[in-house]
Amino acid sequence: MTSISANLQAVRARVAAAATAAGRHPDEVMLLAVSKTWPVQRVAEAATAGQRMFGENYVQEGVDKIVALDLPGLEWHFIGPLQSNKTRLVAAHFDWVHSIDRLKLAERLSAQRPADLPPLNVCIQVNVSGEASKSGVAPAEVAELAAAVAALPGVRLRGLMCIPEPDGDEALLRERFASLRRLRDMLNAAGLELDTLSMGMSHDLDLAIAEGATMVRVGTAIFGARTVREG
Repeated sequence: MTSISANLQAVRARVAAAATAAGRHPDEVMLLAVSKTWPVQRVAEAATAGQRMFGENYVQEGVDKIVALDLPGLEWHFIGPLQSNKTRLVAAHFDWVHSIDRLKLAERLSAQRPADLPPLNVCIQVNVSGEASKSGVAPAEVAELAAAVAALPGVRLRGLMCIPEPDGDEALLRERFASLRRLRDMLNAAGLELDTLSMGMSHDLDLAIAEGATMVRVGTAIFGARTVREG
């Protein structure tokens, strides 16, 4: 089995190559290692190999890893759907939330962020594919939600996130990513200061980087194929 260290090296090289091909500096793209469902030992192995940013989809599993590892310099991102009854745990333990899709969530995170911690970095999840089964706010509703979230204390609106449908159509995927970039640019033109486009995963990060991704969320290419989680 390939080591996590070797996998990380390969993914970083792929990210750098994609950035260079797009006329961008590799440092413009951050690598978020999606560690959901993987045990603490595997996450620790990635941290030993120099990885600092980790993404979790399940609140309690993520909190357990944060507490168990307690390593300086690690940054924890919540990237999955968030239920209102779990916001307090997320506000207390995570550094980022990528999946804001309604104002109520942002308001709860804002109110529950401990005063001794820096503002919680948040991204609005946009349903760029219009899939009924997928979380995220409709593109037409992003501007109103972004303005409201940006005004909240305790959180800092950093950017937008999307998960397009993986249908194998590269041209369509690029357009989905491009649409998120255009939304970000529109919001910035309206006076917001957003610096983050969280888009692209193991199978499509090259396309996302070509369209402006500043953060790619990679799990399989780093940790390997995961077992399907039930429940």
